Amino acid sequence: MKSQLPRHADIVSGAAGGPALNALLPPVCPVSNEEIAIAGAVGPSGWTSLQFIAAPCCARCGIPFAAEYGANVECPSCIAAPPDFVTARAAVVYDEASHNLIVGFKHSDRTELAPMFARWMARAGRTLINSASVLTPVPLHPRRLAARRYNQSLLLAAKIAQMTHARLAVSDLIRRRATPPQKELSADARRRNVAGAFGLAKGAAARVKDAHIILIDDVLTTGATLSSAARTLRKAGAGRVDALVLARVVKGGIGAI
Repeated sequence: MKSQLPRHADIVSGAAGGPALNALLPPVCPVSNEEIAIAGAVGPSGWTSLQFIAAPCCARCGIPFAAEYGANVECPSCIAAPPDFVTARAAVVYDEASHNLIVGFKHSDRTELAPMFARWMARAGRTLINSASVLTPVPLHPRRLAARRYNQSLLLAAKIAQMTHARLAVSDLIRRRATPPQKELSADARRRNVAGAFGLAKGAAARVKDAHIILIDDVLTTGATLSSAARTLRKAGAGRVDALVLARVVKGGIGAI
């Protein structure tokens, strides 16, 4: 008999799995594969292999600094070409350990990782999120959504909204055109690739106007996608647009995705 994936409602609510399943299949750390006591957590070895981002970091894009340079200091990239979002924060550095987690989550149906990732992101974005914030997942084009069957950014946004009591806007921002994958593109090519890729759904303009919107995505590489989405929202009258991601690429780390 063909196995079935958890229903979308179960994925968002965390209802899939449970004590009976854990008894049959003891939970393992998704990073190190060591057995752990509670599903949806990281074991000691896995925890030490992840690089969580904390201060000091760029006041704008959140990239970690090697030393403390003072409050409100921005990195050279943000000074030279300011992104269209006000502030971005990320939970972890995109490295080998987080890469394996994110690829499994994004491409291999490891949706059970969403609650853990959302906890990390809620902690990283604690200075951004309040009850008036509107969490808006970066949308997939309908063709890509049909192929993948779920939007990983929506799963993260839904969980963060549950944890923080922020509002969730699922369909206000839309992807107007399909764009090729960004992985092999330069920073300039990424900006061109996503230019004009986003728009607003019918009737969304009134909801966007004057709102504090926090874009939710899985990985920040150059910020081109988030800037393009933020630009669309700002043109529609959003009061402020920030970004919150699971991981971000840093110079000298593993390649962009």
